[in-house]
Amino acid sequence: MRVLAGETLTPPPVWLMRQAGRYLPEYKATRAEAGSFLDLCYSPDHAVEVTLQPIRRYGFDAAILFSDILVIPDALHRNVRFTEGHGPQMDPIDEAGILALEPKDVLAHLQPVFETVRRLRAELPAQTTLLGFCGAPWTVATYMIAGHGTPDQAPARLFAYRHRKAFDQLLAMLADLSADYLVAQIDAGADAVQIFDSWAGVLGEAEFEAFAVAPVARIIASVKARRPQARIISFAKGAGYMLKDYRRNTGADAIGLDWSVPLSFAAELQKDGAVQGNLDPMLLVAGGEALTDGIDRILEKLGQGPLIFNLGHGITPQADPENVAVLVERVRSFAA
Repeated sequence: MRVLAGETLTPPPVWLMRQAGRYLPEYKATRAEAGSFLDLCYSPDHAVEVTLQPIRRYGFDAAILFSDILVIPDALHRNVRFTEGHGPQMDPIDEAGILALEPKDVLAHLQPVFETVRRLRAELPAQTTLLGFCGAPWTVATYMIAGHGTPDQAPARLFAYRHRKAFDQLLAMLADLSADYLVAQIDAGADAVQIFDSWAGVLGEAEFEAFAVAPVARIIASVKARRPQARIISFAKGAGYMLKDYRRNTGADAIGLDWSVPLSFAAELQKDGAVQGNLDPMLLVAGGEALTDGIDRILEKLGQGPLIFNLGHGITPQADPENVAVLVERVRSFAA
């Protein structure tokens, strides 16, 4: 929380995206017990357990709520389901479907998530930050339109070009629902929240401003108008040079960086506030000297400013849990 306020700490705090996940044997056991993936997300007992597992094992400085970015489309009755080997799927939405959306009782549908947040804040150590999150409107919309993930989100891009009014309406609705969702997480006990725009990198410049920046700015303005103390991280994966004005234009307190962001550019972005990232997740699979060198490069370049050490995207299932322990020890031993 101090780094989110712009303070430089040595060593920097560390947590990892998807730190509760398939690389941990204890997660796999709980996942099997829970049933479906959505059952896991909506079961406070199981969601609390998997959120706490990496905290018990590694003592990360933050725990992130275990849930999914697609719970809002699920609350909008888009028949969200997760199929092994195929990722998330749902009923694709068209122009008429967008116009027919009725965003009522969304927060009621998500009450199990808020119960999970309340329990986590009660069970976590006081010094461990609890992070809530949501998906960014653009990224969530890409799944809603295609009905599944695609390599370059061509279905959503094409839809936005052909049906701009309906697409803007969808983004605005998702932004407003996401803001309500984040406020409810904060009220339940989340210390800070993160917005995941995992597909921001497929957008051109004008589209990035319209579909990635504007909806996220709408979320952040809405959350901060109601909860001025809120601290918000926004992660626009693949945005590259378009991150230059992203913090100022969205109002984010910190910006997440993927592993492709040059550290020299990251240092420039850091002059305006906290950055988070940006180790290649593959290094947790590779281990050894490649891993320690990658960690050291980030610490040497960004450790003199406000930094939250993290990955440039989520941990992969192939990551070695022992390599995660090496990462935490290496970051904690850093002296600027």
